[in-house]
Amino acid sequence: MTRSVRTRRPVRVAALGAAALLALSACSSSDDSDPATSGSSASASAPAAKISGDITVFAAASLKESFTTLGQEFEKAHPGTKVTFSFGGSDSLAASITGGAPADVFASASPKTMKVVTDAQDNADAPATFVRNQLEIATLPGNPDKVASLKDLTNKDLKVVLCDRTVPCGAAAEKALTASRLKLTPVSYEEDVKSALNKVVLKEADAAVVYRTDVKAAGDKVEGVEFPESADAVNDYPIALLKESRNTGTARAFIALVRSAEGQKVLTAAGFLQP
Repeated sequence: MTRSVRTRRPVRVAALGAAALLALSACSSSDDSDPATSGSSASASAPAAKISGDITVFAAASLKESFTTLGQEFEKAHPGTKVTFSFGGSDSLAASITGGAPADVFASASPKTMKVVTDAQDNADAPATFVRNQLEIATLPGNPDKVASLKDLTNKDLKVVLCDRTVPCGAAAEKALTASRLKLTPVSYEEDVKSALNKVVLKEADAAVVYRTDVKAAGDKVEGVEFPESADAVNDYPIALLKESRNTGTARAFIALVRSAEGQKVLTAAGFLQP
C-alpha cells in the first residue's frame, strides 16, 4: 500500500472541507440524480454520513502524485480520517478487486478496466469520468536521439519501452500506432506507466510512450515530446464507490473532493485534462 509520495509541484487546496461537506449534503437533500455525488440508496430524508474513519482507494499508477496530494489534504480537512492508497496498473487493480481485495473506491485509467469491476459486482454508485489523460513520448534529458515523432520510435537503434497492452497506457499507445500504421517492437512491455517511465529515468531505455502527466511529474529526469496521434487515443478516467465499501460516507466525500473544483485544480496542475 502507498500512503504518500513526494510531489513535484505541491498544490495547496483551499476549502476542501467545505467542498466535501457541500457534496455530502447534496447526497441527502438534492433531487439531482448524479450518480457520482449521490448514493443510489440514499433517501432525501437520510442524514449526511459522518466523515470519519479509514478508506482504501485503488487508483491507476498515473494518479499517484495528484491523489496523494488530495489524500493528504482530505485528512487535514477531516481529522480522524485516513486514506490508504494502492497504486498500480488498472487491470491488476481490477483483478484484485474482483478477487475480493478490500477497497472503498476505484479510480481507473480507462472505462474498459472499470467495466471489469462493474460487470463483476454491482457498484454502490455508477462510475463517473473525472479527468482525461493524453500520451506523450518520454526521452532521455536533452533528447539526445532527437526524437520528434511517433515514427522516430521505429528506429531499430532505439531502445523503446511501452506499457503492456492490457493496461490503459499500453492500449492507448497501440491505438495510436495502429492509426498511424506504424509497427514498433519495444525492448520490453511494462506492467504500468510508472514502470515504463522508470526505464528511461534509469537510462535503461531511450524512450517510452507514457502519459503527459508522468512526464510532468518526472521533471528534469526526462524530456517530453508531444505527437499529434495522441489526440486519437485520449483515455477517460472513471471513479466509483465500490459496493463492498465499509465506510461509504467517507468514500463518497473523497470522490466528491476529486470531482470538485478544488480537486480539479490539483489534477489539471498535474497535467490531466478536464472531462
